[in-house]
Amino acid sequence: MPEPIDLRRRHLLAGTATAIAAVSLSGLPWRVQAQEAMPLPDYVKWKTPEALIVHSANTLETHRDAIGTSVITASNRLFVRNNLPAPDASILADREGWTVAFQGVKQPRSLTLAELRSLGVTTVASVLQCSGNGRAFFPHGASGTPWTVGAAGCVFWSGVPLKTVVEALGGVAEGQSFITATGGETLPASLDPKTLIVERSVPLRALDQALLAWEMNGEPLSVAHGGPLRLVIPGYFGVNNIKYVKQLAFTAEQTDANIQKSGYRIRPVGEKGAPDQPSMWEMSVKSWISQPLEQMKAGRVLIQGVAFGGAKAVKSVEVSLDGGQSWRPAPFVGPDLGPYAWRPFVLAVELKPGNYSLASRATDVDGNVQPRERVDNERGYGHTGWEDHAMKVAVV
Repeated sequence: MPEPIDLRRRHLLAGTATAIAAVSLSGLPWRVQAQEAMPLPDYVKWKTPEALIVHSANTLETHRDAIGTSVITASNRLFVRNNLPAPDASILADREGWTVAFQGVKQPRSLTLAELRSLGVTTVASVLQCSGNGRAFFPHGASGTPWTVGAAGCVFWSGVPLKTVVEALGGVAEGQSFITATGGETLPASLDPKTLIVERSVPLRALDQALLAWEMNGEPLSVAHGGPLRLVIPGYFGVNNIKYVKQLAFTAEQTDANIQKSGYRIRPVGEKGAPDQPSMWEMSVKSWISQPLEQMKAGRVLIQGVAFGGAKAVKSVEVSLDGGQSWRPAPFVGPDLGPYAWRPFVLAVELKPGNYSLASRATDVDGNVQPRERVDNERGYGHTGWEDHAMKVAVV
């Protein structure tokens, strides 16, 4: 296992973030003391404070031990990540009148949410995960929120398939290769919009699973999670799931907005972002253990966690008690909610007193195995390495 990472040198927005990242690697009690916790911002006051780490007003992480064993993550425990401050709640005053402009189709026009509802509805269970989930484990001190594992959850999305909307608008116009969506956040008038606007392009192949969602876990979308309407692309990293979507265009090229042109790119440590670098699009196979995280009594122990395949279904997961020297299969629990959902797993073991390094590794349906090591990159994106995500547990 790697040596514990000194997170004190990072540029953090809250002392709580440092404490959480440090204890996850040092074997100290996982939960931050109550007096160190930052209060929930007003727009997420409805969430459960004990289940969340408040890194900043725009970034809240689910505690590792609050993930639970249910397939679906409760809305009041789900992480929050906003690239810009969340809009005022007044954005929800007229949900049905929310309008989206569609371009790059054969019959371009604007549609209200009410009109979108009339076209059809589907419900999909999928993992929502920030590109930087696992950033706290990178030894070079990657800038950005020091997420451990809690910038992820699995939720139900309900809305109209984007393909259905496109068919109603005559189909995609010739020569288009990308889906480009624009968020409806308010931008400062004094700055170039392209430097701040949340506008992302994904390959046209994403049309097969994309939807415009107005509900999450059976309830109308909150402001925190993109209400009144959000583009959802199951299998893709969260940044591509545009909140408050106001424009959806099919384009020949990727947007030149900074968040696409240079942001969310996999680049070597020390290098700047550029359009020719890999973009944070499809997720890959990943898993981690959520329990136990602290000192345990000898005897029967239930090792719990979650596994998912990203853009593909997960097939199986294994657990190691000795830091990857040996592995044993772990059974999934609960229903299979489809290829984009995660699968909780629980392995019952008898543990004698001693020190254990608990790790998990998943395999997707195409045989891709979760790797041992991370891929070092400047912004700490896409961490799937099982070794960093392992937990050291003392059994007494």
